[in-house]
Amino acid sequence: MKAFENDLVLNGDRIIEHQPAISDKTLRLNLNKNIYGTFSEIGAGQETVRHFFRSGGSSRTIAKAMSAYDKQFSDAIYSTESDGRYVTESRLKKMLDHETRLMEERLDRNENPERVYFSYANTVATIDFAKKFKGHGWVGLRFQTIPNGGYNEIILHIQFKENDVQLQQQTLGILGVNLIYGAFYQNNDPKKLIKHLYDHLDKDQLEIDTINFSGPDFEDVDNRLMSLFLVKNKMADAVMFAPNGKNILPANTLFRKNILVLRGSFRPVTVVNMNMYENSLKQFLERNSISEAETTVIFEMTLNNLLKEGEIDEQDFIDRAELLCSLGQTVMISNFREYYKVVDYLAQYSNEKIGLTIGASNLLDIFDETYYKHLSGGIFEALGRLFNRNLEIYVYPSKENKDIIDTKNLKVRDSKFQVLYDFFKNQNQMVDILEYNETNLNVFSHEVLEKIRNNESDWEKYLPESVSKIIKDKKLFV
Repeated sequence: MKAFENDLVLNGDRIIEHQPAISDKTLRLNLNKNIYGTFSEIGAGQETVRHFFRSGGSSRTIAKAMSAYDKQFSDAIYSTESDGRYVTESRLKKMLDHETRLMEERLDRNENPERVYFSYANTVATIDFAKKFKGHGWVGLRFQTIPNGGYNEIILHIQFKENDVQLQQQTLGILGVNLIYGAFYQNNDPKKLIKHLYDHLDKDQLEIDTINFSGPDFEDVDNRLMSLFLVKNKMADAVMFAPNGKNILPANTLFRKNILVLRGSFRPVTVVNMNMYENSLKQFLERNSISEAETTVIFEMTLNNLLKEGEIDEQDFIDRAELLCSLGQTVMISNFREYYKVVDYLAQYSNEKIGLTIGASNLLDIFDETYYKHLSGGIFEALGRLFNRNLEIYVYPSKENKDIIDTKNLKVRDSKFQVLYDFFKNQNQMVDILEYNETNLNVFSHEVLEKIRNNESDWEKYLPESVSKIIKDKKLFV
């Protein structure tokens, strides 16, 4: 039963992927007598199951379809959430749990021993009447590929981009069909499955900012790579994953939190990176009279610093992620080259303080107009957007010859912008990291990487002890 046929067509001697119409996808699923399940949709109508009803033969696929819109009905069926919210991952999982359990209890497998079951669910909030909040939602599928086999699960979070409720409903319905179809006919290739979630959709219609695969068919799937795939293919501007490697929702992680961000290549993470983190965090907390519990620390990597000879080396990325996760850090992967875009993104989710920890050489990049030629206002627009936020930049010094370079004596690359730099420096939004080890100023990740690859004897002293151990044990970066 697991050998579902892939969507490939012949074009001469070449095999290419075929993108069937939504009606063709639902009809193919309906005509497969061995695929049977339930639909539970809350918040945007029954848009997914509607496609199955319309295509014909739906009784072969649909065991039940429902929408518990009333909160009391919904709570009676799926129980309540501790925070009182309904559009949450926890709610979605309760929906999947409940509907899967009912199928197993109420359906007699002896009548159809070859059947595999699925439960599709979504809980969403569409755009509000004031059109201030565009809406978002959780979408999930629990499904089997072998009769009586274990259940797989695909759960994703979406952000709507359209400004009309009906358009959002239509988008959600198409996405749901693509998800169910992909689960049964593209499950052998999760990246292909993700790519085809956008069949007959445009990236201007919705963003997928979190996705997690689990279950027996996805045991070898690294969800961090799935995060990377989303950003690389512009399905999301940024994604985050926790120290345990699971993809997490940025909105939940950052909501009402003070945020400290460290940007780097972390190839590998060095004692300098950790020194920057520890001392900037200390100053950030003290300077703003806030607690660590009120603060989220993010280690951010952009696609630019993940590129290697024009391509992204997935194993290299996983090596870096493995080390950061081992240090208990939350990691963000983004499409943001410019710093103001990072701050714009974070400010969507929190009005609290934002700290940006960078080296003095990176501070020079902020005042380099070549990065802002795409903006009509150039460097002035970029700096206005950057410093117009509740932002503080914590600057780790660098060393040139015997001189220590910090915010007080830094000279920008183009002298005509020195006045601009001095202006923002006097606004007290750029803060020198006071505690640092001068010997660390001569430590650079790319040089440490070469030492590792050349098997030089002294590379370990430039890395946190736990990082050195993992690199040796797992033979990373070789």
